[in-house]
Parts: sequence; structure tokens; C-alpha cells
Amino acid sequence: MAYVEVDGVRVHYVEHGPQAGAAVRTAVLVHGFPVDHRIMTGAFEPVLAERQGWRRVYVDLPGMGRTAAPDVASTDDVFRILRGAVGALVPEGPYVVVGQSYGGYLARGLAAADPDRVAGLAAVVTLVEPRHELRRLPGRQVLVRDQALAERVGDAALDAEDVLVVQTEETWARARREVDPGLAAADPAAVARIEASYAGTFPVEPVPFDKPVLIAVGRQDSVTGYRDAWDLLEQYPRATFAVLDRAGHSLHIEQRGLFETLVGEWLDRVEEAGGVSSTRRRTPAA
Repeated sequence: MAYVEVDGVRVHYVEHGPQAGAAVRTAVLVHGFPVDHRIMTGAFEPVLAERQGWRRVYVDLPGMGRTAAPDVASTDDVFRILRGAVGALVPEGPYVVVGQSYGGYLARGLAAADPDRVAGLAAVVTLVEPRHELRRLPGRQVLVRDQALAERVGDAALDAEDVLVVQTEETWARARREVDPGLAAADPAAVARIEASYAGTFPVEPVPFDKPVLIAVGRQDSVTGYRDAWDLLEQYPRATFAVLDRAGHSLHIEQRGLFETLVGEWLDRVEEAGGVSSTRRRTPAA
């Protein structure tokens, strides 16, 4: 297990890929609330592992995963510690930042705070409006329910699943593997403190951020929605905005193929903007 200390908080992180160096690109990946890095490794490793020369740093936010946060009391505290961890883990050179949900909110804050160093931004099902009552949300619905899964786990368990809009053996297994462990590891007291001061006071929208951006949202996302994210588009003149049907707050699981294609295309644009040709490992044509 690897840690970096920031203001007395030992921030846990998981690192994959090559060590930092002149020819290595770094991606910092930030999970949502209140899960941990496993939701990000499950979503992004299948894409990033296929790219040569990409170092991936997955952090556990304070109070979540293996990062304890006895004195953390707000999203401002979380952002300050995250920014310190990024500064320690990526002390020089450009990097890209990827965020999911609450992590998307923080990732946008990192891009706003350091636009000269952040070479690209991906925000997936990003939180835009911290105040839940002001979010423009579609109603909760389930579009797909696999009958074999229902017979195995029971309709009551599926009804209690409040995120998945596509309930199949694959989506169910991934949610149990990538989401549930993080929920179980979160510190309830720290989570409650952060939730009570959920809106940050740090800037989240640079004016403008002209690096390659991906904003991907789910049409059936009843947690953060899709309408609020549309309002971000003018702040990012090089943004691709994708709203995916048959996808909710677990978009990366429910529309895996399209999600991974969008992430791959964003990485192509990041590499192109840096003057480096794509390093994707391509399978020869048959």
C-alpha cells in the first residue's frame, strides 16, 4: 500500500504503469462520494492499460477507502488535501485529470486551479450542483432487468439498488465488486461532516479551459442528472459532450463499450494536442 502525507492526512493511492519520466504521461483519477479508487480502476484500467507510456494514479479521497480523515470537515478540506497529494505525486510537468461524480467536481477544480499544467480533463457523470434539491433530475427508472438475475438475487434486492438502470448479471457483478467495497470502507463520521459542507468555495470553471475535455453523462441518471452538465459546455471550447441513453449514474458499467470508446478518443485528442502520436496498442487487421 502506498501513501503520501498532506497536512497530517495519509492519502492512500494506487499506481499503475511506468514510473514518472520525460516520456511518460500521468493521469490522476478521482472517485466519487463516498466510494473509493476501485470504481475508477474498474472503469478506466481497461482503456489506459492498452496505452503505452501512461502512468495512472488512483487516489482515495479523505474519509474514503484507506485514507483516514479525522479532522476533515468539508469539501474545501477534501479539495485542499487532494491538491496537495497531486502536487506531491506529480510535482512537475503536465498531467490529465479524470473525475467521476463528486470526483468530477474536484477534477474540474484542479483544472481551474492549474490550467497550465492540466493537459486534459474527463468528467464522467460529474456533480455540477452540490445542493441536491436544486439539481434537475430525471425520475428513477429501471430500463433493463434480467430475469435470471431477478430469480437469483430477488426482486427486492434489485428494487433496493438505487443506481443501476440496467440490471444484468454483468452490471450487478461489477457494482458489487467495484462500488460496494468502497461504500463499506468509508468513515461514516467523516462522510457526514463532508456532506454537511458539500459545496466547495474553490473555482470549478476556468475561463476558458482550452485543452481536450470529455463530459459524459447518463440520460437516466437520477443522482446528478444530465441537464446541469450541459451548462458547462461553453467553459470548455474543446469539449466532447455525450449524453448516453440506457445509462444512469453507473454509465461506465451500463454502456461499457461506448464509454471506453469515448475515453479512448479523448486520450487520442490529448496525445495529439501534446504533439505525440497515439500510443494505443492496436490489433492488426485480419
